[in-house]
Amino acid sequence: MRRLIAALSTTVMAAALAVGAAVGVVALLDATPDQPNTPLISYDTGPATP
Repeated sequence: MRRLIAALSTTVMAAALAVGAAVGVVALLDATPDQPNTPLISYDTGPATP
């Protein structure tokens, strides 16, 4: 009986740890600011040449 309780408590604790880690990763990914969408190279647009 003790082994069953130990196995169940270990399983519950492992599941809780996995859920906590997943929530933490999502929170960290959400906390990073979005990068600005500015191009590194821009070309001047002049008048069209025939």
